[in-house]
This record gives sequence, structure tokens and C-alpha cells, in this order.
Amino acid sequence: MAVRELWLVRHGESIGNIAATRAEIEGLDVIPLDVRDADVPLSDTGREQAAALGAWLADHRDGIDLYCVSPYARARETLAIALGDGAAGRTVFLDERLRDRELGTLDLLTRQGVARLHPEEFSRRRHLGKFYHRPPGGESWADVALRLRSFLREALESGPETAMLVVHDAVVMLLLYILLPLREDELLSFADDHTVLNASITHVIRTEAGWELAAFSDVAHLQREGADVTAHPGDPDVQPR
Repeated sequence: MAVRELWLVRHGESIGNIAATRAEIEGLDVIPLDVRDADVPLSDTGREQAAALGAWLADHRDGIDLYCVSPYARARETLAIALGDGAAGRTVFLDERLRDRELGTLDLLTRQGVARLHPEEFSRRRHLGKFYHRPPGGESWADVALRLRSFLREALESGPETAMLVVHDAVVMLLLYILLPLREDELLSFADDHTVLNASITHVIRTEAGWELAAFSDVAHLQREGADVTAHPGDPDVQPR
């Protein structure tokens, strides 16, 4: 891999984030969202966060050679707003391997909804654990890690030295799992104690000893620009939006 520095950005707050959090608070089984996951747009706050990311980029874009983005609307919108007029002449690659985790039959279900409507999957998840549980028609964390390994090999093995990836919370976590690298138990422990905030920046640098985590879920740029800091962690096995 030629890339020696990665900036990992989670998309800004989406209307799916808001709907999922509200559904959990209200004790609903199903998240009331009538758009497919790939088309979920940013909320008003998410667009403000993306603009704040743009203010950060104004001071850093000369040091970023390549932009890669998930094909999902909330990620593409975040990068488009952040780049703004500076998009001209920038190399931007859209790659489906950076998409959010697919939940199959558990899509749009809250934790309570999974327990009530699919008790067999709720029990199977408890037995297998978060990393290896694959919902019917969906992906496990291990499945997502597999496609991310493919992306890292093919997209970042030659050319630029610095890249920004605009992706999703589970994708950020699993990129750290691959790069640092972490064991399953280390990843799950880290994920239990850390949240990838909306429009946050995670920074990893490649050294002679390997990849090192320089900053995790940094939102100083949001605070400087007066944008709200939002946390919608959810449970990646239920609602990773």
C-alpha cells in the first residue's frame, strides 16, 4: 500500500440517524423510514456538519491526494458539501466496497424489534457475537472486513500518499481493525467504549512499525464552526445508519 496517511470521515447526521434514535427512545419495533438505506439523505444538521468539515478541508485539502466515498447518498452528500467549489480538479472515487453494512431481514428493526419479531436471530447473535453474526440476507462485521481488505489492496496500493475516505461508523471501526491491526476481542472492546460521531475525523498514519492511530472521532472542526455534535451509535447489528 502506497498510502501512508488516511483521514477516515463518517458522514454527517442523516434522517435515518434521527429516525432510528427516536424509534429506540419510543420503544418501537420498526424504524419509520420509507427510503432505502442507500438513498438516506443528510438532515439539516448533517448538512451543517458537512459544511464545517469543508472549513477544515480548506486548510488541509492541499495535503490530501485522493478522496474515496461510499456510494450511499449520505456519504456522497457529505463529501460534495465539504469539497464545494474545491471539488474541481480533485480525484474522487466512489466504491461500493465502502458502503454501510447490510442488515438483510433485520433492516429497519430496533433492538426491541429484533427480539420480538426475530427471536431466533436475537439468540443466534448472542451466541455468535457481534463480529461473526450474519443476519439472513445481510452481512457480519467479518464480511464487511473482507470487502474492505479488497478495497485497501486494490484502491490504495499505488499512487497517492494521502487519502480521505468518507464512509460509515461500522466501516471506520473495521478499517481500524484491519490497519492497526486488532483482534476480534480488542475491536469489540474498543467499539463498546468509543463512538464514531457524525462528520468526525479519524486519522491513521503508517510508520515503519505499522499503522498508528493519531486521532479518533475528532469533532474540533464542528465545535469551531458552531455545528452540533451528534452521537447516533445504535447497535451495528440493528441500525448502523
